[in-house]
Amino acid sequence: MGEGGCSRRNFMQLIGVGVGMVGATLMAPPLRRPLLAHSPEQVLAADDMVMIKLTVNGSSRTATVEPRWSLLYVLREIFGLTGSKIGCDRGECGACTVLLDGVPHYSCLTLAVEAQDRAITTVEGLLDGEQLGPVQTAFALEDGFQCGYCTPGQIMAVEGLLRRNPSPSAAEIRQGCSGNLCRCGAYKNIFAAADKAARLKKT
Repeated sequence: MGEGGCSRRNFMQLIGVGVGMVGATLMAPPLRRPLLAHSPEQVLAADDMVMIKLTVNGSSRTATVEPRWSLLYVLREIFGLTGSKIGCDRGECGACTVLLDGVPHYSCLTLAVEAQDRAITTVEGLLDGEQLGPVQTAFALEDGFQCGYCTPGQIMAVEGLLRRNPSPSAAEIRQGCSGNLCRCGAYKNIFAAADKAARLKKT
């Protein structure tokens, strides 16, 4: 070929390089998505695990955990109590709310090791045998939910409110529920459920 052209030999060499690069890409190991901070795929060596004892819904339970695991992770993945939901995983939505010594806490921000020597109550712990507790019943009667994903956290927030204030005003109910988001916007019914729950607890 003339100046500035490409000979057949050069053309074939370029094709060979291109095919080699494609082959190397196809043979490369697949990219892995980042793991959550408390993913079981990142467990530490056995010597780095710790044994903890938790009191959950009145029962004493033990688990071997990483010190960095959240209470939410241990409740769901170790103890199988899936009522507490994973929402934002950063303390913004309240779907993971549980009670520690009767006070609402975000379990996604609470380390499991921090919850030792505390009385932990999850939404499952509000059941009376197989019967719904007063707050759960009130939510059902007042349709205090739409999709239902935030409902366990909402129920625990109301339960915590009524334990410290059995007769809350409308403003106190709104304040007590302010740490829990409902993306469906069912706040009117949630507040009505909280008011009914206060009355049911007195009967």
